Amino acid sequence: MEKVVVAYSGGLDTSYCVKYLIHEKKLEVYTILVNTGGFSEEELKETEKRAYALGTTLHVNKTILNEFYQKAIKYLIFGNVLKNNTYPLSVSAERIFQAIEVIKYAKSIGAKYIAHGSTGAGNDQVRFDMIFQTLAPEIEIITPIRDLKLSRQEEVKYLRNHGVNYSWEKAQYSINKGIWGTSVGGKETLTSKNALPEEAYPSLLIREQEEVVILNFEKGEFIGLNGNKGTPIHNILELEKVASSFAIGRDTHVGDTIIGIKGRVGFEAAAPIIIIKAHHLLEKHVLTKWQQYWKEQLGNWYGMLLHEGNYLDPVMRNIETFLEDSQKSVTGDVIVKLKPYHFTLEGIESDFDLMKSDFGEYGEMNNSWTSEDAKGFIKIYGNSNKIYHSINADIV
Repeated sequence: MEKVVVAYSGGLDTSYCVKYLIHEKKLEVYTILVNTGGFSEEELKETEKRAYALGTTLHVNKTILNEFYQKAIKYLIFGNVLKNNTYPLSVSAERIFQAIEVIKYAKSIGAKYIAHGSTGAGNDQVRFDMIFQTLAPEIEIITPIRDLKLSRQEEVKYLRNHGVNYSWEKAQYSINKGIWGTSVGGKETLTSKNALPEEAYPSLLIREQEEVVILNFEKGEFIGLNGNKGTPIHNILELEKVASSFAIGRDTHVGDTIIGIKGRVGFEAAAPIIIIKAHHLLEKHVLTKWQQYWKEQLGNWYGMLLHEGNYLDPVMRNIETFLEDSQKSVTGDVIVKLKPYHFTLEGIESDFDLMKSDFGEYGEMNNSWTSEDAKGFIKIYGNSNKIYHSINADIV
């Protein structure tokens, strides 16, 4: 029998793929779950059991949190990346690195085929296929859900007909969880007006008393929470525990998909949203105007290219170099107040705070120039406007 590797999550789509490839394609199925922070050790064990129960020949769990942070999350923070000023690329960033690991595994066992559970109407199919085709053009891609245009109800029926009677109580929602956020898609997100119900979100509101936390940054990296130093991964997970209990970070992302249609998806990303906003506030204090301007341009480009599966383009390494170099003075503490469903940025403390200069205090006192200096500057600064309107007097 020829080998096929399934990018497996244990959910409905990939469970269907395993059964379909065994029974309809007569292939020897190997499954790999690439964990980017969405699974506990217990969940990994349960997913492995489910894979074997479905008939996989061999299942592998591979956790890549450190690599995912070093090669993606770090730069998403440096660039303050929020797609359409909303979405922290929770799933799109993960898919790139999951695809890379799946390809590595497929090559290591000599698989002829590789399969994933993406539909034909979303972005994941592009991300997976582009990585697969680039790194292993010799391996054929199989996509049962896309090719057969299956509904989730049809998948459930097929699995039941083949003796798989798991409870798919949330089958109406597609939930993808990782360290950088959880996406939630369902019937409501197929409309333009309906919001996801409370029960659709994995995290529920369980705390209502306000709490202040302090995020500690060093050269742009999240190195501590409330003064307790740890790895950025540890700190992200700790902040998520606290902030998700306030149901912070919920929103709905609306954007243009890679395939050209509009898309809408719900998500919750308490820690990522707080970290990005806190990091951005710190940068406002310690970076120059032009550093911030060009960071915003390149950060937006970096996020768009990553979101659309272009991680392997060498321009990404060029932008990463710029972003990393920009973080030399991004060190300090950011004070954040957590509240039910939202948070506020209270302020920052940093040795590199440019507000602390002796040149002046905004709106209060100028210490390094005279009133005559100010008048002369304003007169010259307005020259281009005065020249234009002197010649175009009738245009306002």
